[in-house]
Amino acid sequence: MDYVSALLPPFVMAALFIAVIRVIVKTQGGPNKAKEDAAVDAALARADHARPASDGDR
Repeated sequence: MDYVSALLPPFVMAALFIAVIRVIVKTQGGPNKAKEDAAVDAALARADHARPASDGDR
């Protein structure tokens, strides 16, 4: 029975990893895609405005 206790943790971790990947893939796109894209665009715009302009950028 040692082999069962040795193989159980990798199988459990693999199952959890597959479940997480499936959730990530399923939540891509769909009705919330535009809202998520707008939130990312707003965060990037805030980051650009918060960064001080240096003379080397021009």
